[in-house]
Amino acid sequence: MMHSVVRLLWAATCFSWSSATYNCPDHNQALPAPLRYLLQPPQQVITSQRGANATLPCTLRARLTNYKVKWTRLEPDPERRGAQHIVLITNGAQHRGYGALAARASLRAAHSLDASLRITGLTLEDDGQYRCELVNGLEDESVTVTLELDGVVFPYQNRNGRYQFTYQEARQACEGQDGKLATYQQLYKAWTEGLDWCNAGWIEDGTVHYPIINSREPCGGKLLPPGIRSYGARDKEKERFDAFCFTSAIKGQVFFIKGRMSFREAGASCEARGSEVARVGQLYAAWRFSWLDRCDGGWLEDGSVRFPITAARPLCGGLPHPGVRSLGFPDKELHVYGVYCYRPS
Repeated sequence: MMHSVVRLLWAATCFSWSSATYNCPDHNQALPAPLRYLLQPPQQVITSQRGANATLPCTLRARLTNYKVKWTRLEPDPERRGAQHIVLITNGAQHRGYGALAARASLRAAHSLDASLRITGLTLEDDGQYRCELVNGLEDESVTVTLELDGVVFPYQNRNGRYQFTYQEARQACEGQDGKLATYQQLYKAWTEGLDWCNAGWIEDGTVHYPIINSREPCGGKLLPPGIRSYGARDKEKERFDAFCFTSAIKGQVFFIKGRMSFREAGASCEARGSEVARVGQLYAAWRFSWLDRCDGGWLEDGSVRFPITAARPLCGGLPHPGVRSLGFPDKELHVYGVYCYRPS
């Protein structure tokens, strides 16, 4: 009886309600060897925002001879798992950057044992896992640090309705709206913060999911507990879904121009004020980071009409929670609204 209880408790810790999958670690797997040459990072998750700088910690225990430290960014795509993108290599005296991050990556070098990586002008693509690997010719070892951008996940579909995007089209759609496809970790965090969406969407690793707060029949059924429903990996070229996009802070200002304008007139109004019609991701960023709150529908760059609400109230979308409300994709000539503009700083 006792063994049955232990097995039941062990199984319960291995089951993830969020993804409805059994995902238990292999208990026969050898534990990683204790570090001899590197210190365990004081922080294994570094949080920052787009446009800011970040330092990923890596410290040697003692000064070595004939060694190198190699920083790499780990590949998030499961189809390319194990691939590494070299960011920087140093021998303690000199360092060299590689790849897309070469111009923005450097060593902090606060002291002789400091091999921490400094990245300036963070972009949405910088989010992810980085490995600091000590190569000394005898016994290599490494530590992993996660760079996590603070931001917001938003579901996205085009004017043709739901389930229109292949994987590549979903990537392009997010990028066109000042975002990128969200990671599973970003989608999971958004779910814990209240994201509830009954349409399945692509995320960065090529899998398809949808987050549910309030269980209901059309969304997996009432009997399933709240969580992230998963379709798993899908055919990237043939199957079509929505997209879950991620964006972070913006360097600029989103503002509203009140009026009764067609889409073309709205664009001219923004241009006359030295700005452009805001993209969906920019409106979400302004709502999240600048607390933009307006009960007025306004045109956005993709032809949709939306408005941001930080303090929910009955006559502003009718929903009990804050969010960015959507009025869909009205006819650009027949319907008139205000406009949300974006002015870079």
